[in-house]
Amino acid sequence: MELRPAFRFNGFAVLLGWLVSTLLFGALAVLSLISVSKHDGGALAWAGAVLGVLGVVVVAALATGLIVVDPNEAKVVTFFGRYIGSVSEPGFFSVVPLSDRKSISLRVRNFETQKLKVNDADGNPVEIAAVVVYKVVDSFKAAFAVDDYEEYVETQSEAAVRHLATTHPYDAHDDSRTSLRDGAEVAEELTVELRERTLTAGIEVIEARITHLAYAPEIAQAMLVRQQAAQVVAARTQIVEGAVGMVALALDRLAEEGTVELDEERKANMVSNLLVVLCGDRATQPVVNAGSLY
Repeated sequence: MELRPAFRFNGFAVLLGWLVSTLLFGALAVLSLISVSKHDGGALAWAGAVLGVLGVVVVAALATGLIVVDPNEAKVVTFFGRYIGSVSEPGFFSVVPLSDRKSISLRVRNFETQKLKVNDADGNPVEIAAVVVYKVVDSFKAAFAVDDYEEYVETQSEAAVRHLATTHPYDAHDDSRTSLRDGAEVAEELTVELRERTLTAGIEVIEARITHLAYAPEIAQAMLVRQQAAQVVAARTQIVEGAVGMVALALDRLAEEGTVELDEERKANMVSNLLVVLCGDRATQPVVNAGSLY
């Protein structure tokens, strides 16, 4: 069964008709009962009284179909266990009398999952949490496809976050892998997976994004040392690459301008000194050679 609009009338017109009908049938019942009490109406008076009372009862039953639908809300209408449609247009309406109506909010909602402890793709325990933004787009599925669509979304969100954490490492040590720290790519993957998981409940996931990501406390210190070492190695690599380029540039400029001619031994000595100066992490002490070059 699919979502469909419920048969409805304008509520104000039905309310006006209800008031007029109530007054007419009520007056008929009262006048007929008065006539019966005076013994001057006979069977006709009894018929009028019965008709008036039945009319009031029927009109009162019709009033049970009046509903008010707020903005960004849907009313799911069932009649003795049978789904007859939904009303999502805001306003005052009259639907099938004696029907049951269930309100479903169509507003955008968000919630944050609990901090989950999961092993990442490399087997390292990490703590991860995410925020999920969603809304109901199919009130029929939200009302009848699952027991509680809010609880369903929360459970599926935690399952999706766990699956995401187990398929990606916390840190990627090469460009061919996507890590949990790659915010945009991970958020897109999590959103797509959640959309597939919550489609059954008539839910549209607008966005899902990681809000908390950290190593578990028992390995956090060790991983911090590892990260610091990796950063030191990366920084040193960049320094060495820059220093080699500067040394090569210096040698080329000296050769082009003919400032000084250096043999291979002197070039090696110069390269060694420049690399020590450029790659060292402490300030160097200059030494002035007042003698000859050789």
